[in-house]
Amino acid sequence: MAFFALVNSSFAQILDPVKWSTSVEKISDSEYDLIVTATIEANWHLYSQNVPENGPIPTTFSFKKTQDFELIGKPSEEKGHTVHDPVFDMKIKYFENKATFKQRIKVLSKNPLKIAGIVEFMVCDDSSCLPPTEIDLEFLTAGNTKKTTTVSSSENTEITVPTDTINTPEAIGAQVNKEKVDVAVSASTNKNKTRSRSLLTIFIIAFFSGFAALLTPCVFPMVPMTVSFFTKQSKSKAKGVKNAIIYGISIIIIYVLLGLLVSAVFGADALNALSTNVWFNIIFFLLLIVFAISFLGAFEIVLPSSWGTTVDAQADRGGIIGIFFMALALAIVSFSCTGPIVGTLLVEAASGGNQVGPIIGMLGFSLALAIPFALFAAFPGWLNSLPKSGGWLNTVKVVLGFLELALAFKFLSNADLVLQLHWLEREVFLSIWIAVFLTLAFYLFGKIQLPHDSPLTHISVGRLSLGILSLTFAIYMIPGLWGAPLNLISAFPPAQHYSESPYGVGSSRMNSGMPSRENYEIPDGAHLMPPHNILAFNDYDKGLAYAKKVNKPVMLDFTGHACVNCRKMEQNVWAKNEILPILKNEVVLISLYVDDKRPLENGEEIESKLHPGKKLKYIGQKWSEFQIIQYGANAQPFYVLMAHNEENLTDPVGYTPDVEDYHNWLKKGIANFK
Repeated sequence: MAFFALVNSSFAQILDPVKWSTSVEKISDSEYDLIVTATIEANWHLYSQNVPENGPIPTTFSFKKTQDFELIGKPSEEKGHTVHDPVFDMKIKYFENKATFKQRIKVLSKNPLKIAGIVEFMVCDDSSCLPPTEIDLEFLTAGNTKKTTTVSSSENTEITVPTDTINTPEAIGAQVNKEKVDVAVSASTNKNKTRSRSLLTIFIIAFFSGFAALLTPCVFPMVPMTVSFFTKQSKSKAKGVKNAIIYGISIIIIYVLLGLLVSAVFGADALNALSTNVWFNIIFFLLLIVFAISFLGAFEIVLPSSWGTTVDAQADRGGIIGIFFMALALAIVSFSCTGPIVGTLLVEAASGGNQVGPIIGMLGFSLALAIPFALFAAFPGWLNSLPKSGGWLNTVKVVLGFLELALAFKFLSNADLVLQLHWLEREVFLSIWIAVFLTLAFYLFGKIQLPHDSPLTHISVGRLSLGILSLTFAIYMIPGLWGAPLNLISAFPPAQHYSESPYGVGSSRMNSGMPSRENYEIPDGAHLMPPHNILAFNDYDKGLAYAKKVNKPVMLDFTGHACVNCRKMEQNVWAKNEILPILKNEVVLISLYVDDKRPLENGEEIESKLHPGKKLKYIGQKWSEFQIIQYGANAQPFYVLMAHNEENLTDPVGYTPDVEDYHNWLKKGIANFK
C-alpha cells in the first residue's frame, strides 16, 4: 500500500517536456529534406548534436536505410545557445523552446516512400535531467505535398502493482496502461536571457580591455598629440570638439568593421564549433603565446610600413574623410600594442559561439579607446592632469603579456580535454598559472627586468599593490594542488576529476580519509567514489544485501553520467561537512545510472513494461524503467531513503541545492530507520 501512496504523492511525476514532429519538404525532383521539429516546454533545454566528449548526451538521429533513398551529408541544426558549463567545464550548445533539424536525402525511387528513423536525446532544466530517450520517427514522401506527423516523447503511465508483489527490479512486472501525452508548450519569456548575459559580459571585458590598451606606450602618448592637433587646427573650440568626436566615432567604426569581418568570415556554424574544435583551440593557444611574447618585449608585431604611409597621405585630405584616415592611422601605428589585445578579444568573443560576439567586443573596445579623445578635446585643461609618459607604460604592456600567457593555456586545456590526452591535467594547469603569476609578482617587485624596462629606482604604490595582488592570487591557487575547489577560477582549470590524483597531489586514500584495501575491505560490487571517498554500489541487489549486513538504511541515487544537476549536488551539497559524514558512515549508497550504455548481460535482457514489444538492451534503460515504475518519476537526480524491506523512510526528493534542507531530509529518514 505504501507504493500506491508513493505513486500518487506530489513528488512523483512523469515529465514529458518535448514533443517531436516530422515533415518532408521537396527540394527538387530527386531531393527532399526530412525535417524534425522539437517543441520544448519553457525552462527546459535540449542538447545539440555536437557535444564534447564526456559532456551531456547529444541529440542523435539514425535512419533505417533502404535501396529507395540515400542520405546527403549529416543532419543540420539551428544556431541555438552556446554557454560554458562549469560542471562539465566545457562549452555546450543547447536549444530552448523549439529546435529544427534537417536531413537531406536523394530519392532513388519514383514511388512514395515511408522512411523510418530514430532520435535519441536528453533534456534538462534548472533542477533535473531526464534519462536518454529514443523516439521513433516516420517520414512520408508523396509528390509535392508536405506532410507532418507528431510524435510524443513519452507516455503517461498509470501503474498498478499487486499487493503481494515485492518491488524489486526483478519483479517490475507491473500492468502499464498507456495514454499519449498532449504536451502544451508555453512561450518562454526568458528565451534570450543567457545570450544577453554573455554578450553583456563580452562588452564589459572588451570595454576595460580598451582602457588597458589606452595605457600602453603605443597609444597613451597619442592622446595629447591628437587632441592638441584638433584644438590648434580648428578655427574655434566647438569645431575642435566636433572634429575630435568625429575622430572617436571613426575609431569605433574601424574596430566594429573588424568585428563584422570576423563574424562574416567564420559564420555562425564555425563560431559555434570553435570552443570544442581541437585545431581552433591549438591555433588560438599558439596565437596568444605569440602575443604574450611580443608584449614581454621579445619582438614587436607591426603591420607593413607601406600601409601607414598610404593612410597618412589620405589623412592630409582634410574633412570627415581625412579624420577617418587619421583614426585608421592610429589603429595601424598602435597595432603592436593593440593588436594582441584585439586578437585576444576576438578569439574569446568568437569562441563563445555567438556570431554577434566579435561585433559587441569591438564596440566595447573601441568605445573605451575613443572616449578619452573626445573628452580631452572638449576639456583640454584635463591634459595637465595626465601622468607623463615613461617606463610605467611598458610595465602595463608586460602585465598584459603575462595575462595573455596565462589565458593561452586555457585554450590548450580545451584541446586536451576534447582529445582526452591527459597531458594538461588540473595539477599541471594550476602549476603553470602559479608559476606565471609568481613570476609576474617578482617582476612587479623589481626582481626581474625585461628588455624595454626603464631603470627602476623605486617601486610605486600602484606597482607594489599590483605585485601583492598577483602574489596573493598565486598563493590562493596553491591549495588547488591538494584538491581545493578554487571557486574563484572554477571556469578556467580542468575539473577536479580530470587530474593525476583526484584527492590532491601527494595524497593517498589513507591520508585523505578514504579507506583503502590495505586497511579496509571493500565489499563485493562496491567501489570508492572520488573525490568524496564514499563507498558506493552500482548493483541494487548487492547494495541492499550489504545494507542488511551492516544494518544501515539504503540511499538510492538515480543519477546519470551526463546529468548536470547530479554533478552539482555531488560537488556543492554532498561535499559539505554536514552531509559527507552521513553519506560515508550512516547510509549505504546505491547509485543507479540511467544513461549507462553498457549492454545487459546475456539472459538479463527483458521486455520493456513501458513500451511493449521493445526489449531493454542497456543497464541504464533497466534503471530508468525501474525508477518510473517503482517511483512514478523519471527525472534525475532523484534520491530515495528506504529500509531493508524496501519501504520508503521518507518522501523521495530531487534536486535539493539547499544544504540545510537536504541535511534535514537525510536525518529524518535515518531517524525513521532507527
